Amino acid sequence: MSSYTLDDLRQDVADGRIDTVLACQVDMQGRLMGKRFQAEFFLESAWKETHSCNYLQATDMEMETVSGYKATSWEKGYGDYTMKPDLSTLRVIPWLEGTALVLCDVLDHHTHEEVAHSPRAILKKQVKRLEDMGMKAYMASELEFFLFDQTYEAAQASGYRNLKLASAYNEDYHIFQTTKEEDVMRAIRKGLQGAGIPVENSKGEASAGQEEINVRYADALTMADRHAIIKNGCKEIAWSKGKAITFLAKWHYNAAGSSSHIHQSLWSLEEKPLFFDHAGHHGMSPLMQNYIAGLLSHASEITYFLAPYINSYKRFMAGTFAPTKAVWSKDNRTAGYRLCGEETKGIRIECRVGGSDLNPYLAFAALLAAGIDGIEKKLELEAPYVGDAYFGKDIREIPRTLRAATKAMTESEMLRAAFGDDVIDHYTRAAEWEQEEYDRRITDWEVARGFERA
Repeated sequence: MSSYTLDDLRQDVADGRIDTVLACQVDMQGRLMGKRFQAEFFLESAWKETHSCNYLQATDMEMETVSGYKATSWEKGYGDYTMKPDLSTLRVIPWLEGTALVLCDVLDHHTHEEVAHSPRAILKKQVKRLEDMGMKAYMASELEFFLFDQTYEAAQASGYRNLKLASAYNEDYHIFQTTKEEDVMRAIRKGLQGAGIPVENSKGEASAGQEEINVRYADALTMADRHAIIKNGCKEIAWSKGKAITFLAKWHYNAAGSSSHIHQSLWSLEEKPLFFDHAGHHGMSPLMQNYIAGLLSHASEITYFLAPYINSYKRFMAGTFAPTKAVWSKDNRTAGYRLCGEETKGIRIECRVGGSDLNPYLAFAALLAAGIDGIEKKLELEAPYVGDAYFGKDIREIPRTLRAATKAMTESEMLRAAFGDDVIDHYTRAAEWEQEEYDRRITDWEVARGFERA
């Protein structure tokens, strides 16, 4: 939650510090979509509600009006959704002159009920399930990305070839190299902090030009809101510095993938850590063991929400710190799920499956739904994996393709019960469209390999 209020905004507008308010919904891809309001008009009426075309929750990355959705279509006329600002998310955006931002819930234009397939509504539903069980989830998502020494426009003009990374070598934890990138990274840290997002650190990551930004954990909805703003903010700040950033899960064959590791734990509504038990194995309570068992039991089913694109599956390669096996292990970065903070009240499970291209609301919701199922069914946790999981035999694998992940999601009784049939059908159509679009494209690799020799 932001501590910035509507009264603060009124004062800043009166004093001439703020003249623009961004009212944003989060789309299926996790992007901010909305309008730039003149601040006076926002304070007059738009703080209560505004409107958008309902195709914003049914388009692809290219903003194509994709056929096959039940919720919206040309036949239905692409009507409006109501955008209801959640004023607890209102904040100043320091890197944009005179600008504040608020995130909006997406409501049906006629009933004013939340649109079930909108990402924020999907996560809120799982948060409510936990609250009804007397629990809340705390989460933290670490974001990795690549920084380039050229603009987005220059990268596009080059056909995204011969891009110049900010570093010529692996800069994992490398202070001197990251000093050379401080103009951008310091602006990101300061900007996010100024926007009410508590930053812990930034660091070089495990490839040339790769960065990581870490912010303090929060309740699931607040963390998802922060995640969406962080991604947009990093791009805007890099653009303002004449640089470019990509959150592609795998931007180049020779480079490491970019992840979004998700740390998660459950607490009581009175702030008691429910995952910690002094007497438990590694300090894990029975509840935590049930939760992790749920994650593992439904690992294949929830993978789509952690890896939603064709490119996402290029990241799952042995020896790259991206997992290939959906097993859990104690402080082991080769496993899909890593136990952290053992024997302390900060004990948590880290999901290492997700890439930096995921939608945080959908990923968090899927993880919570799987964990809740494990708790409700009191699923027994398997023994931890020991050793290099990349080369483990006869153990649970992460789906290798979008096709496999889509099938697992579509057939998941757990997800259909947790999210609703219409929601799963909606995202199944999104996954099918991603696959259909890719299947009809010709890649550079195909042409270079077969132009002469085929």
